[in-house]
Amino acid sequence: MKKVVALMIVLLISVGSFAQCAMCKATLENNISNGNIGIAAGINFGILYLFVAPYLAISALAIFWYRTSKKNEAKPSEINLAR
Repeated sequence: MKKVVALMIVLLISVGSFAQCAMCKATLENNISNGNIGIAAGINFGILYLFVAPYLAISALAIFWYRTSKKNEAKPSEINLAR
């Protein structure tokens, strides 16, 4: 569980990075040179949102799987009770 928390902290810290495709970068550089910084910040946030969303979904599935396996491990097996 500590590894999951550590991974989530690392992902949240890396939000400050800037990731852009070539076309987005060219458009944003043009907007920044014209003095319009708001569009660049919005596109950077959108790109980071799209980057983080799959990792959050996979993490939620992994946590659900882990908890379910722990619950099944704690229950006595029905096969052993039939004998």
